[in-house]
Amino acid sequence: MRVLKVFVPAVILASVVAGGLTGHPLRAQTRPRTVSATTFADLRTWDATVDRMKRDDLLRVRRTTDDTLLPGRVHERLEQFYQGVRVFGGDVARQMDHGLTVSIFGTIYDGIDLDVRPALSIEDVKAILERESGVALGPDRTPELVILPGDAGGYRLTYRATVFTLQGDSEDFIDANTGVVVLKVAGAHRQGGTAAIGRGQGILGDDKKLSVSSQSGTFVASDMLRPPSLRTFDARGDLNKVLSFLNGRTALVTSDLASSTSMTWSDPVPVDAHAYVGYVYDYSFKRHGRRGLDNNNIPIVSIVHPVRRNDVFTAPNDVFFLYYVNAFYCCDGVMVFGEGLPAGFVLTSTRQSWNFLAGALDVIAHELTHGVTDFSSRLISRNESGALNEAFSDIMGTAVEFFYQPIGTNPLQADYTIGEDVVTPGGIRNMANPGASGNPDHYSRRLVGTADDGGVHVNSTLPSTVFGDPAENAFEMTT
Repeated sequence: MRVLKVFVPAVILASVVAGGLTGHPLRAQTRPRTVSATTFADLRTWDATVDRMKRDDLLRVRRTTDDTLLPGRVHERLEQFYQGVRVFGGDVARQMDHGLTVSIFGTIYDGIDLDVRPALSIEDVKAILERESGVALGPDRTPELVILPGDAGGYRLTYRATVFTLQGDSEDFIDANTGVVVLKVAGAHRQGGTAAIGRGQGILGDDKKLSVSSQSGTFVASDMLRPPSLRTFDARGDLNKVLSFLNGRTALVTSDLASSTSMTWSDPVPVDAHAYVGYVYDYSFKRHGRRGLDNNNIPIVSIVHPVRRNDVFTAPNDVFFLYYVNAFYCCDGVMVFGEGLPAGFVLTSTRQSWNFLAGALDVIAHELTHGVTDFSSRLISRNESGALNEAFSDIMGTAVEFFYQPIGTNPLQADYTIGEDVVTPGGIRNMANPGASGNPDHYSRRLVGTADDGGVHVNSTLPSTVFGDPAENAFEMTT
């Protein structure tokens, strides 16, 4: 056994998700007001408040969807605006039953008093980002003007943008008047052809069917049988191409799709990634009646082989932590799966081997759940809201495992450990026994501070351990 001597942080499976927090009648204070209305009196008050704010253009409807499980139920998602500019984290969800409001939850910020006319233009901000990161954003990656609430109170007019570089990913909030970066956090179409069913073995040697398409004698990983476009791209170790795509400068084209010259696929990595994305889509629809990440069948893009495995020995730490021993969701339906480590190598600090991240069903379900969160509650990936975000992804990742796999502790069996099929021994997080992976199992033991964006991964086990208690969740094994 050879040992790869690199420092390993406690945080893995970082996500690139931005979102909303959670809203009481308005008072002139510069802090969020939490909305939690379920009683008749609160509903009457808040229903009128929400309607008034809609009329005054202080709340705008982002999405209205029918509940697929309860006929007559409608969910309305609203975002807060101030003088036409979105308030980052201001978000309200209203649920109606045959026209009558039954619940309202969310966060509303009050006491905002800002001049929303930025001194800097979008092009100015793009130039700042390019100067700071060396990345020129493409036309589809336009910085968004938002009002950013401060953790200690107050508000700032900022531009929000996500940038991917060889040094990592970051979601930057840039002061719209001075150009100063005021906050930096981790940011990480159906085409022609004929539907076909391919076969291949995953990285653990299990047989899988693949929904692919046939194009000019080649089979490509483009699912034409499910309602949304599900495509798996093979970057073939070209990280610059991946970064260019993530930053919106170039598109991935048909020739970039994972492909095979025969119906039997030889590369197990796209086999696992493509098959498992389909599994998660099917689970979400069969179990929860959900139509994809946004409940409207948005296309889903998976990227495998973002780097070359053997380049790990010369890879900078930032590249190593994001593209080798990690997986992440970003950019409206895009996932990137890390390459893992060469066979026979383990990490010094954990003594764990890392295989291709695409080979873990719960990891893929975890990342796709970030997409669901992004399109629904928009939980901000910082502090306690970020820990909830990660916990929900771990919970759903585990639920998908129990849906498809037999219960057990061997590979390709369902348990309460995340990533155990590819990170051995022990996986990444243990929901049944958080302490086994160095995570807290009680609120008093939570990570406090700015590390890990406020402990979003470390503290995720506080809510997920409730789900991860087999005695409390025997129902999940039998449903």
